Amino acid sequence: MFIDLTLKVTPEMVEKAQGNSNKALAGHIGTHFDVMDKEFPLDYFERDGIVFDVIEVMDREICSSDIDLDMVENGMFVAFHTGFVDKVGYGGKKYFSEHPQLSVSLIEALVEKGISIIGIDFAGVRRGKEHTSKDQYCADRGVFIVENLCNMGAVLGGRPYSRFAANTYPVKYTGMTGLPCRVAAKI
Repeated sequence: MFIDLTLKVTPEMVEKAQGNSNKALAGHIGTHFDVMDKEFPLDYFERDGIVFDVIEVMDREICSSDIDLDMVENGMFVAFHTGFVDKVGYGGKKYFSEHPQLSVSLIEALVEKGISIIGIDFAGVRRGKEHTSKDQYCADRGVFIVENLCNMGAVLGGRPYSRFAANTYPVKYTGMTGLPCRVAAKI
């Protein structure tokens, strides 16, 4: 069974997002990843995936101790379900400025594990000025960050984590800073 993890984009969402981000027209709308001067490898289209339920983590960064890093394997699509997109809704000021964050040490641990994709249901692994620099850090090491996922609770099915087959298909744009993509979980 496939579960679509791609945020459905409406004209209202585009308008709302453009009011909060001047990059909305450069491929940063809805579910996308920031290209960071790299090209998405074709073999990343299909990856073994795991999603961790971190919905209870509030008022602090998501840390390595919040997940079982031993479950993470080389080449994986590693996703985090915070429920933020469901709670706040996509595109408003709060969505872009008050979203959860992964700790720097967690991001570094995932990169060291040799994963290929980090998937999140919020606007960026870090906020503000750290957003772009951490995206670049990951991309320089072959790791892409897919932002604004949804429906990960359906993949989890009430469990603290769930394995799935991740299918990620970015639009083949060139000269863009972000690439919209379709992401589906096969469970």
